[in-house]
Amino acid sequence: MSNHKNVNALTAGGVLISLGIVFGDIGTSPLYTLNAIFTSILGVKKELINGVEKVVSLNQQAITADIVLGVLSCIIWTLTLQTTIKYVIITLRADNKGEGGIFSLFSLVRKKAKWLIVPAVVGGCALLADGVITPSITVTSAIEGLTNKFDVPVVPVVIAILTLLFIIQQFGTNLVGKLFGPVMFVWFTVLGVAGLLFIIKDFTILKALNPYYAVHLLASNSKAFVILGGVFLCTTGAEALYSDLGHCGRNNIRISWIFVKLTLILNYLGQGVWILQNESTFVPSSKMNPFFQIISSHFQVPMVILATMAAVIASQALISGSFTLISEAVRLNLWPKIKIVYPSVSKGQLYVPSINFMLWLGCCSIVFFWKESSKMDAAYGLSITIAMLMTTILVSVYLRSKRFPKYLIAIFISVYVIIEGTFLFSNLHKFSDGGWLTVLIGSALFTVMWSWFVARKIKNRFVKYVEIEDYYQILTELSVDESVPKYSSQLVYLTSANFKTEIESKIIYSIIQKEPKRADVYWLVHVDVMDEPYTLDYKVEFLIPGKLIRIDFRLGFRVEQRVNLLYRKVVEELVKNGEIDITSQYTSLNKHKIAGDFRFVLLEKHLSKFTKLSFYERTIMDYYFILKKLSLSEERSFGLDSSYVDVEKVPLIFVTPDDIELHRLPV
Repeated sequence: MSNHKNVNALTAGGVLISLGIVFGDIGTSPLYTLNAIFTSILGVKKELINGVEKVVSLNQQAITADIVLGVLSCIIWTLTLQTTIKYVIITLRADNKGEGGIFSLFSLVRKKAKWLIVPAVVGGCALLADGVITPSITVTSAIEGLTNKFDVPVVPVVIAILTLLFIIQQFGTNLVGKLFGPVMFVWFTVLGVAGLLFIIKDFTILKALNPYYAVHLLASNSKAFVILGGVFLCTTGAEALYSDLGHCGRNNIRISWIFVKLTLILNYLGQGVWILQNESTFVPSSKMNPFFQIISSHFQVPMVILATMAAVIASQALISGSFTLISEAVRLNLWPKIKIVYPSVSKGQLYVPSINFMLWLGCCSIVFFWKESSKMDAAYGLSITIAMLMTTILVSVYLRSKRFPKYLIAIFISVYVIIEGTFLFSNLHKFSDGGWLTVLIGSALFTVMWSWFVARKIKNRFVKYVEIEDYYQILTELSVDESVPKYSSQLVYLTSANFKTEIESKIIYSIIQKEPKRADVYWLVHVDVMDEPYTLDYKVEFLIPGKLIRIDFRLGFRVEQRVNLLYRKVVEELVKNGEIDITSQYTSLNKHKIAGDFRFVLLEKHLSKFTKLSFYERTIMDYYFILKKLSLSEERSFGLDSSYVDVEKVPLIFVTPDDIELHRLPV
């Protein structure tokens, strides 16, 4: 695409935009990460003491300097190894014509091995599942900051903010998007300054930069894996960072990450200093969150407002990412066809009503169910570790395709399988505390994607193709046979045949036998989804000059398949070039040079017998037809006007007469 190089150009505006779009998720992690870690270390519960509800520690383990330094060291080196090295330095290299994300990555490597569909689908579902929890935990964490000074009904306020956020999706985010960069620049600056003001009170906290303290903590503390489960929260936005590559460009993301990482580390270190200063009284809770404790009481309310804005921005980026992920899945035939709206002309701006509703319902349910961010973190992180592992697999295949030395690829996959496998194992303890929710959501999404993908493979096995040349003479004669009523001047069929020499037998049956359809010109339209994101090419072949024409569209996996508009655009160009004449052949209309009518015929497959299918395949097909009933119709999904579309139902037959053995009895 022409703007591929432009999007990777380093500009001040690009760096600012990347702050708003790319780093919202990882940039709001200081709101809850340390609180979550020390909650798991100390263990907390609420008790009524003298009639007042207070949060108390369940464990007798004291907070020591070694524990604080170890925790901070784990965070710093997780950000370094996981976010900086794996994603910012290595994974961002795997751009598909400037686009990123797990499906873009899959499109780059899917021809290398058929099994790569598995990590792609698992990773995509895990990202969507964990996406439900991000808006909930970030907005709740921000609003909880008000409880330090005011008695605020957190749940209703959070629900109101989330509801408003999901309502505005249908109008597009152009205007709001322009504010993202400046707001997040202020947010990260405040993070860094707030942390630095506490660091200067105790420079010994800088020891946390030494990885020794991380290793020592994990080797000596019995809660090492529980601690790692909390530490992982600091890097959960790394996968989203790669997904937003196409919006900002590799160089802008890399440069802005230097600033973002510095401010994050400063803030975590500042929180660490506060914990050391209050180690004897610190009990992690919404009212004693280290993040808000390092903010002067005079600035608590402005900070909550800023934190809420940052949380909304983080949520917005994730919601938009979910829309993009689903739209890619639809193009790649991994998701049922659903309504996708384009509220503005900006690249990447889209709105998926059904997904928007599902995300809103999921977020509100989580807020109602857990009520506090400290409880939500139990559901956070488990699925994203799976997504990161899947990305590691796909990136390894990509590096191999680019002929990187085998030993470097072996080191890469070994290091990150160990790191992410450890994080996955450490997050397993969250399963019973809430992790089951994201795993359940991810599993449900997986059944949809996998069933839709497998059902298409099964259907293709039973689609019969015939040589189209065998019917050239019949079609030519039918076109001029006035004993057959004219069906349409221009008759268009959508074909799945990849080769111009073939055509589905059902199309021939529809034209010649089911109801003979005379037309001046027969058109075959084929859509091929390409591995590049924004390809928009076509080619025209005149199989029977003036009688049978085939158009092959080559569309990128991020291009909307508006077949109606694309087809008409091609016809206009062919007419302009003098290659075809679409003037009506009716005498009264021909003399006035009136264009002939167009009619699309769609062949819609419906359920038939499953005799030849295994139990697994029968189950898949049953589920597929249920999903198909819930999805968009073929004409709507291709952008066709139903007034000139005829839908013919054809059975998807898995049993042929040849499979039936009949014995004729003598008379």
